[in-house]
Amino acid sequence: MQRVKFPSGVDRWRCGAGAWAFALAAGIAALGGAFISPAAHAEVAAADPIDASMRACLARADMSTTMGQVQCMDNARIAWKAAVDSAYQQLLSKLPSARRRLWQKSQSSWLSSRDAEQQLLDAVFATTRGSMYVLSEADMQLQPVRDRALVLRSALATASGPPPRPPRACKADAHCEHAMFDLNRYYRVLNTKMPARSRPTLVRAQRAWSAYLTASTPLVDERGRIDIIGARVATIKRLSETVGND
Repeated sequence: MQRVKFPSGVDRWRCGAGAWAFALAAGIAALGGAFISPAAHAEVAAADPIDASMRACLARADMSTTMGQVQCMDNARIAWKAAVDSAYQQLLSKLPSARRRLWQKSQSSWLSSRDAEQQLLDAVFATTRGSMYVLSEADMQLQPVRDRALVLRSALATASGPPPRPPRACKADAHCEHAMFDLNRYYRVLNTKMPARSRPTLVRAQRAWSAYLTASTPLVDERGRIDIIGARVATIKRLSETVGND
């Protein structure tokens, strides 16, 4: 079975939302392709049980409607949420108290960010029309949960080793500064295109994500921080190219 190597978050952002949308549409048309986003430093076997189950669901004739496809992705999201919870609890059991507190803060911030992000997705996709966007929203709800599960699994696998070296300040890391520049640029585009009544939703979601980045930075190295920021750039860019479409 071929293994799929996912690029880091910074590579995901550089691919651009157009390529992402093409891949999403191709997966829908094939009814057998997984809606897979890159995960930080992860190599995931194509036969992962959750992904394999989703592909099988998407390929079923009785799930070929838009609602059927959404149900397949929702089932996968629920399964990945269970994987998040399992990996997180196992990780906490293996860590010393100081490190455990850092992960607890990171997880709490991730949950808050995910909740705020759902409100942002609802606001953006309320401005669109067509089954493609229904599927796209379901995908954008699924992928952050999948990515978090993979991050926690990776941390669990290395919990007995030395912790990563914390990154330098972003202003001392050219890659970080570049990523944040692009994030701010796409954020401004999205803010401009959002309906005025929905802009506070965007502000809240971005603040929640910033808190998650701050809480998670002590747990990763510089590449890990770029993965977090790069994934956010990809999300905001994709939303900026989605809002208002019909």
